[in-house]
Amino acid sequence: MGKIKELQTSLANKIAAGEVVERPGSVVKELLENAIDAKATEINIEVKEAGVQSIRVVDNGTGIQSDDLDLVFHRHATSKLDADDDLFHIRTLGFRGEALASISSVAKVTLQTCTDEEEGQQIYVENGQILERKPAKAKRGTDILVESLFYNTPARLKYIKSLYTELGKITDIVNRMAMSHPDIRISLVSDDKTIIKTNGSGRTNEVMAEIYGMKVAKDLVHISGDTSDYHLEGFVAKPEHSRSNKHYISIFINGRYIKNFLLNKAILEGYHTLLTIGRYPICYINIEMDPILVDVNVHPTKLEVRLSKEDQLFELIVDKIREAFKDRILIPHNDMDKIAQKNKVLDQFEQQKIDFEKRQQQSHLNDTKVAQQQENDEQGDAENNDAKKSGMEYEDSDNMSYQSTTKEDSKIQEQLSNKDGYTKSQREILYDLEHQQLDEKNDDIAEQSDIKGAISKDPSRRVPYMEVVGQVHGTYIIAQNENGMYMIDQHAAQERIKYEYFREKIGEVSNEVQNLLIPLTFHFSKDEMFIIQQHINELDRVGVHLEPFGGNDYIVDSYPVWFPSVEVEEIIKDMIEYVLEHKKVDIKRIREEAAIMMSCKKSIKANHYLKNNEMSDLVDQLRETEDPFTCPHGRPIIINFSNYELERLFKRIM
Repeated sequence: MGKIKELQTSLANKIAAGEVVERPGSVVKELLENAIDAKATEINIEVKEAGVQSIRVVDNGTGIQSDDLDLVFHRHATSKLDADDDLFHIRTLGFRGEALASISSVAKVTLQTCTDEEEGQQIYVENGQILERKPAKAKRGTDILVESLFYNTPARLKYIKSLYTELGKITDIVNRMAMSHPDIRISLVSDDKTIIKTNGSGRTNEVMAEIYGMKVAKDLVHISGDTSDYHLEGFVAKPEHSRSNKHYISIFINGRYIKNFLLNKAILEGYHTLLTIGRYPICYINIEMDPILVDVNVHPTKLEVRLSKEDQLFELIVDKIREAFKDRILIPHNDMDKIAQKNKVLDQFEQQKIDFEKRQQQSHLNDTKVAQQQENDEQGDAENNDAKKSGMEYEDSDNMSYQSTTKEDSKIQEQLSNKDGYTKSQREILYDLEHQQLDEKNDDIAEQSDIKGAISKDPSRRVPYMEVVGQVHGTYIIAQNENGMYMIDQHAAQERIKYEYFREKIGEVSNEVQNLLIPLTFHFSKDEMFIIQQHINELDRVGVHLEPFGGNDYIVDSYPVWFPSVEVEEIIKDMIEYVLEHKKVDIKRIREEAAIMMSCKKSIKANHYLKNNEMSDLVDQLRETEDPFTCPHGRPIIINFSNYELERLFKRIM
């Protein structure tokens, strides 16, 4: 008898659910996408215990016809595809017909639905099978209740993180859906507390204000652009609102949230030197294109896509982000209150953790004492009756203390898990910190931001005139004008000045070379040899001539004159490593890095005291640069203390 057999439907559905339904957030995502595809204008989501107990999604969409109810929980049953060609013209968020089948195989599902033409219907499904069907009083649309997630696959529950983490995942999904569909009223309620509620106004920046707060929303800059194949719309936040992880980069294609390494790189390239190394922007970008140019059927979760003409899209994103900041004033304001609040929240959070751990240790000691006392009591004889009685009183006393502590600890533990008890801004700080760890592992507002950008096409006016009044520790220049006080990092300022100078000069030179006194030797493995051979002519054209030296060795005996002479070997090594990794020669990138390197080495350092006229000259030169707000590494050059902030610091105003 053969060994190969066809899997049972229930088992096949559970295997499929492992790809589609990874956690409660996956269920929310699939049901939310179905509601959007059903043309809903209002979607309400309710979760209990971060979705593990229950998830309910109610929409006012078109509903499901009575004749379709028998098929709605079958695998690969869908109304969105008919012929093979439809797979290459997908405009809906869902299309495989796997979501409801996968969900119903690992949860208990109750579905109510009603269309304009028919009365309401209700069905109850377990293990992928419809167990009950009956008429129901229902409004137009669909109401799906998912309960006891993973009740029949307990191993999956092991992979559920803390309830706060799972709720964070759900919130993240709903946030992104709300951004990409601002015309839909979307709400998320967790354990009877409203987390998100959008108004369906159709303005993405209003949704971003709800998610990120008004301070960020007021500093959003609108971007828009077209090529023959792509239309781009979005909002990018000023660099001062950067984050420590990529979590706040939201990219959508035809309204679908996606993750794409190349497009992330394009966004960072657009910000260029405006971001400090290791910092990432807050941004929303939606790309509209013919569906034939994108393949969304490459991953079960549909997060990863395959794009045509990526280079064209890359350049569009880079150009539009650079245009957005080209003429804007980007001097960050000192934010003493936020720093103080963050430190206060973190101190409070850490103290609660310490107190909680101490009480847990004390409870453990008390339990040990009680257990020991009981053991002694059991071994005692009649002479120890008084001691036994005393022990029982001690035990009761300890239990009362333990129960009291446990009750208090439960409250603290809930606070630590759910961040209850904190203000919204405090929760945002803790939410940022948690997502930093998670991610390492895996219009009125527009008008205000446009005005606030303070635009001038004269580069010198992007930095206002200021009078130099002194220097701190030979490192920071102090200046003033009618808007307050400014602190300028003298090293960062001269880095920017020299960087723009070298960048221009390096771009003007030819590929004239200079001989090395001692040739450099490079050894390659066999697979590296094949790559080098493919690109050896390109390297030669940019002035790096690799000459065979026997076996797998090559030598370089000259270098382009625009290389910094003290860094020749390091630059050539970087160029070769870049070719081996990316399979191409990027002369623009090489010249950029050379300009950054030379500007850093040739700029004044900290603890270097300057005369007043030297400081004034430096500030004047900075005002003439193209991007006077950050050094080539993205660190800020100027920080402004407004008159209002200074008066608050000295309690002149409260």
